[in-house]
Amino acid sequence: MSLIHSRRQAREFVLQALYAYEFTHDEPEDILARLKEMSEEKDVDKKVESYVRKLFYETVTNREWTSEEIKLRLQNWEYDRVAIIDRLVLQMMITEMVFFDDVPPKVSISEGVEISKKYSTPDSGGFVNGILDSVYHSLDDLSLPTTT
Repeated sequence: MSLIHSRRQAREFVLQALYAYEFTHDEPEDILARLKEMSEEKDVDKKVESYVRKLFYETVTNREWTSEEIKLRLQNWEYDRVAIIDRLVLQMMITEMVFFDDVPPKVSISEGVEISKKYSTPDSGGFVNGILDSVYHSLDDLSLPTTT
């Protein structure tokens, strides 16, 4: 992993890993290893590396559930027409909101909006904000995925 100092950089790294996973379906560990190998700097804070791994694995593990949560909130729009980066950002940030107690949900929303503005379309920020805000307002009512 490149020199990652912040959670923002960690989330952007996880987005890259999710994008690679979306198209290759390679083993998550192989994807992380390839991305780390491609980066120029190898020094990573252990806490941040742990966060990257947890966010990536949790997002991959819960992708079907998060996709359903996104679909429930789309109005007059097909899920398959949602930009791939927007879908991945939404999956990642919903995962963070639900499974990371140490991150306030409003931080997850803000980060999702900023990352989508940086990596996706001009309209992505508002779209991502709307979906994440809807999830935020229903956090207490979500039917969480069951682990097998």
